[in-house]
Amino acid sequence: MHVDILTLFPEMFTGVMDSSILKKAQDNKAFSYQTIDFRTYTDNKHNKVDDYPYGGGAGMVLMPQPIFDAVADVSDQYKQKPRVILMCPQGETLTQQKAEELAQEEQLIFICGHYEGYDERIRQELVTDELSIGDYVLTGGELGAMVVMDSVVRLLPGVLGNEQSAPADSFSTGLLEHPHYTRPADFRGLKVPDILLSGHHEKIKKWRHQQSILRTWQRRPDLLQSHSLTDEEERWIQSQDKDF
Repeated sequence: MHVDILTLFPEMFTGVMDSSILKKAQDNKAFSYQTIDFRTYTDNKHNKVDDYPYGGGAGMVLMPQPIFDAVADVSDQYKQKPRVILMCPQGETLTQQKAEELAQEEQLIFICGHYEGYDERIRQELVTDELSIGDYVLTGGELGAMVVMDSVVRLLPGVLGNEQSAPADSFSTGLLEHPHYTRPADFRGLKVPDILLSGHHEKIKKWRHQQSILRTWQRRPDLLQSHSLTDEEERWIQSQDKDF
């Protein structure tokens, strides 16, 4: 996968993109990226990329010309029309399913805005996806783009050390993940559940599934609305006190 990031602040990406799993993905040739300062595309003699909104109002709005030209220039390098993702608080909220969908793409373009917003013609003519990482407003789209890229790149083949890690993530199955434990088995009197020490793989698998169901019921019951509970799963929930 290759990602182009249109931003006024390319230096923001260096630490995040060149660390940890994202750096490993680049080292393994699974992923590459470049940042493009779209201010360099402006035809304004003062290098402005924003202007006052027609009709009045607070704040400044990003002008269409620099972003249109930047997207056109970057897209010319691709064999097919890429997905163009606008980071925007009005967009579709990022989910694990959306990350899995984007992970199937070979090229992505992110547009990271600032100021009050974008000229509406950018949305109408250039953008294939509008994404938000939550119901709040940031100073710009850069942090949101980093979150989206991290969620997508970790799903690419060969990026995670264990290929079974991503499919078992919370939300990938539609449920929250079960609890995890590691050594020591007894830490200051806090003990690992006996079932996990039993070596009985089928019983461990069932326990983990049960814990996943119960944790989802306790913390995110809304997710169970799209999960068809079996009779056994219903019994697990009914047997629990509400303070589980």
